[in-house]
Amino acid sequence: MVSTAKMVRGKKMEIVSLLVLVMMTAAATAASVTYDHRALVIDGKRKILISGSIHYPRSTPEMWPDLIQKSKDGGLDVIETYVFWNGHEPEKNKYNFEGRYDLVKFVKLAAKAGLYVHLRIGPYACAEWNYGGFPVWLHFVPGIKFRTDNEPFKAEMQRFTAKIVDLMKQEKLYASQGGPIILSQIENEYGNIDSSYGAAGKSYMKWSASMALSLDTGVPWNMCQQGDAPDPIINTCNGFYCDQFTPNSNNKPKMWTENWSGWFLGFGEPSPYRPVEDLAFAVARFFQRGGTFQNYYMYHGGTNFERTSGGPLISTSYDYDAPIDEYGLLRQPKWGHLRDLHKAIKLCEDALIATDPKITSLGSNLEAAVYKTSTGSCAAFLANIGTKSDATVTFNGKSYRLPAWSVSILPDCKNVAFNTAKINSATESTAFARQSLKPNADSSAELGSQWSYIKEPVGISKADAFVKPGLLEQINTTADKSDYLWYSLRMDIKGDETFLDEGSKAVLHVQSIGQLVYAFINGKLAGSGNGKQKISLDIPINLVTGKNTIDLLSVTVGLANYGPFFDLTGAGITGPVSLKSAKTGSSTDLSSQQWTYQVGLKGEDKGLGSGDSSEWVSNSPLPTSQPLIWYKTTFDAPSGSDPVAIDFTGTGKGIAWVNGQSIGRYWPTSIARTDGCVGSCDYRGSYRSNKCLKNCGKPSQTLYHVPRSWIKPSGNTLVLLEEMGGDPTKISFATKQTGSNLCLTVSQSHPAPVDTWISDSKFSNRTSPVLSLKCPVSTQVISSIRFASFGTPTGTCGSFSYGHCSSARSLSVVQKACVGSRSCKVEVSTRVFGEPCRGVVKSLAVEASCA
Repeated sequence: MVSTAKMVRGKKMEIVSLLVLVMMTAAATAASVTYDHRALVIDGKRKILISGSIHYPRSTPEMWPDLIQKSKDGGLDVIETYVFWNGHEPEKNKYNFEGRYDLVKFVKLAAKAGLYVHLRIGPYACAEWNYGGFPVWLHFVPGIKFRTDNEPFKAEMQRFTAKIVDLMKQEKLYASQGGPIILSQIENEYGNIDSSYGAAGKSYMKWSASMALSLDTGVPWNMCQQGDAPDPIINTCNGFYCDQFTPNSNNKPKMWTENWSGWFLGFGEPSPYRPVEDLAFAVARFFQRGGTFQNYYMYHGGTNFERTSGGPLISTSYDYDAPIDEYGLLRQPKWGHLRDLHKAIKLCEDALIATDPKITSLGSNLEAAVYKTSTGSCAAFLANIGTKSDATVTFNGKSYRLPAWSVSILPDCKNVAFNTAKINSATESTAFARQSLKPNADSSAELGSQWSYIKEPVGISKADAFVKPGLLEQINTTADKSDYLWYSLRMDIKGDETFLDEGSKAVLHVQSIGQLVYAFINGKLAGSGNGKQKISLDIPINLVTGKNTIDLLSVTVGLANYGPFFDLTGAGITGPVSLKSAKTGSSTDLSSQQWTYQVGLKGEDKGLGSGDSSEWVSNSPLPTSQPLIWYKTTFDAPSGSDPVAIDFTGTGKGIAWVNGQSIGRYWPTSIARTDGCVGSCDYRGSYRSNKCLKNCGKPSQTLYHVPRSWIKPSGNTLVLLEEMGGDPTKISFATKQTGSNLCLTVSQSHPAPVDTWISDSKFSNRTSPVLSLKCPVSTQVISSIRFASFGTPTGTCGSFSYGHCSSARSLSVVQKACVGSRSCKVEVSTRVFGEPCRGVVKSLAVEASCA
């Protein structure tokens, strides 16, 4: 028999062996992340990293896997996101890491897809997010001053930052633990405004860096837009272009944390967009001049659900003209052109990480950058940074044609794999298909009967109302618990007052610092106005002898999120408020009177957004075009699986809920200014946020995203809080459909497809340029060719026309190659199409339909 002592020793040996195996496995999966002057270094190897921003609360957990996979398919290596303090800690010490705020799940999904993560903890985010991501309760901490050398603020910032770091460590999400997080950020763009804080700002910045390092994440930290970031913090660049950026130490890599892929939309503003030729140019220039980490802000913008938009007056859509649109669909050709760019850059990786570029001039506004190693690897970037004229350059004895404002990438220093101005990805048409919210209703009366309503009381209606002398600033009063604050004043008007002079009206003068004001006199709406920072109203009003009530409803549309001391930016009616006789001009100041205040609306306290109340009224006719009415109806899900939006045309302004989930503020009556839009935006030359605009003179946003995961097949509840006055029966569904039309123009001067390169960066089976088409939906095939011309076609998608020459074979060749197939490739050459005209560079333009 085996002795008991030997059995115990045997068990101990098994346990020790198991522990050693576990430790070895953990050590094998953990990664070392450092950096040198060229790049981030992961497990001893420098990396060229392409990154893209996806903000997890701006989409849903159900959308995350698809968004992440599309990012990977687009050539990304890294997903970058802010951490949103006010979403995770809406009340002090009460945390939320569920649903759209399940940060751990989001990071793990990125890891599952094989991507790294850059976690920008901040915890200041900016991001056009309400209050810059800070919880508003922070404003009320005694003695606090934001983002400066202030002990109460530093204590709260350190507590939350440590909370996030500890959570990531517990889940083993840092690369040093085997997780995907290779980089963390502390603070955000502080260098843009730190001079406003003086010496205290500098000491705060240094404290922030030291505090972050003390948390021992095992991966590097960065500070963006912080030229004096102390070692070993990496200072990084944000902007439309960062090719001229230089780190503050020769020991740090050149990194670009925000390449703005478009711009954000504001209510009352036209829609900005950024041409992909310019975006690709900016990226190629960055890598040409020594960059090794580049992030698109945004790669998917998403939606500002609930009351999360900042600004103020930032729209509910945060589409950002990103490569993946607000609804999760690919924006073509932006996504595809950038994917090809990433492939070309990665073909150069061995040379890029091995050495610094040697930059030489090829002429005025013409430049070459060569990366050449001792082992024979060679990659070159040829740039024409002129904005007007194409150019022909000689490089290494060969001639290359460079369009204005473009970069050609030569992974072998000989052959062009990619040019930023020459797009090889088709434009895919997208369209919203409208369908009625109530498809079985035959008349407007029947439509109205399918809605119920509750009228929100005008003025003071809640027991927690209070009286204060003078006019109160709104954020200090509401703590942003609601967009709404009532200011109410009762007045006794005597019969001989000049305000009651026959044939004239009194004028109510109201001044507010934002963002909307509705003025009610004796329960009736008398006037309204809106503005970002200043509203000045002069409203003719009718008063009566005896008691009169002035009720002013002040409404915020997102709190400020950027700038020095942005946290002190106020809102609401700060005055003066006065009453003026239109006849005599005499004025009475009302600002210092005893005003009664009510935070929020009665319907908000009752939770009417959920739809659960016994107070809903179904009487006909439905009251419309009246302010302050809650509406409710039920609906079935739109058929199919396409992304869903609600078109709020016909309504005024308010907030909407679907099955209790707030889809955000709607405001289809906010009209963009009429100036600044251009029919076609020239990508050549430096981009700025107002360079390329569309939808001037039209509503800024009529369509509002409703995630499919929030909708049941039937029996869904839609609730509107209509504050301005509108007709809810006019709203409709819109499903976003893609892929019915494909358009592409490829010239003989285009490079051959980047996919013709093989991994060892030697050109294999070099062909002529190729026009490639592919229906985006797997069940579709190319059903018809609506236009095809090889020669000198003109126009754009939907308006192609024949030029002075066109091959007679154009249509038949393309039809034979493409119709009936999901995808096709057509060589762009005279060998295929014949010679329609000599002495000119010819192009093949095709418009195809998928079905």
